Amino acid sequence: MGSKSQIKLFENRKVRTLWDAEGQKWWFSVADVCSMLADSPDGRKYWSVLKTRLRKEGSELATNCSQLKMESADGKMYLTDVADTEQVLRLIQSIPSKKAEPFKMWLAKVGRERIDETIDPELSIERAIQNYCRLGYSESWINQRLKSIEARKALTDEWDKSGVKQGQEYAALTDLMTKTWSGMNTREYKEHKDLKKENLRDNMTNTELVLNMLAEVAATEISVVRQPAGFKESAEVAKKGAGVAKSAREQLEKATGKSVISRRNAKSLEKIEQKPNNDEKLDD
Repeated sequence: MGSKSQIKLFENRKVRTLWDAEGQKWWFSVADVCSMLADSPDGRKYWSVLKTRLRKEGSELATNCSQLKMESADGKMYLTDVADTEQVLRLIQSIPSKKAEPFKMWLAKVGRERIDETIDPELSIERAIQNYCRLGYSESWINQRLKSIEARKALTDEWDKSGVKQGQEYAALTDLMTKTWSGMNTREYKEHKDLKKENLRDNMTNTELVLNMLAEVAATEISVVRQPAGFKESAEVAKKGAGVAKSAREQLEKATGKSVISRRNAKSLEKIEQKPNNDEKLDD
């Protein structure tokens, strides 16, 4: 099944989803749906209790629930109970919630948007811009973020050609590159910015985005020339590409006397990248 994971927002709450290209349908994390409908901080626990009750009632929803790998809060991929749109509608009937009707409308909207985007991919870009504007990002940051998405896609296309597996191997290469150019692995970088589930790139300053993109563009160009085979050779290429960004970071820090790696995140700014980064000086 050709699937692509995404995060969808309903009333500013995240719902993990997977688009099944072959089946032409969405899969939704059941735990996330339960958390949202029941206003529960622990959707997995709520679903576990509900699933036990549904099994006793002989519900097909509990017995026919599928499992697919989705990214968890720790950034790792785990098998997760998922439901398609029809199953989610059945789930809604089992959870008394005032959000039931709005959520049904949201499901229909998500399905329609994905079909529209398949016909016209530019629509997905326009929606991304709208979402970033709504969250308070500046125009210059949004433009840079969209370029970084394009660079990331080019790199992952190269990884696919090289036989790198999505999920754990993708994460390992990303971690290696982040560590090489920034001096911190992904977990350390997120802790530095006081992030938990948030996307690291969505909390980078413009300069951080540029350097991260430079690492990915360089790795892509090197990969095109060297044509690595498998994870090990791709890791060597990834490290060399990130090394280009590391050199650029060190030169910039030497010229400015301050660290490029900022503690700032999206939550700390009304308009990210509209204030100068003068908060962190390099050690003498």
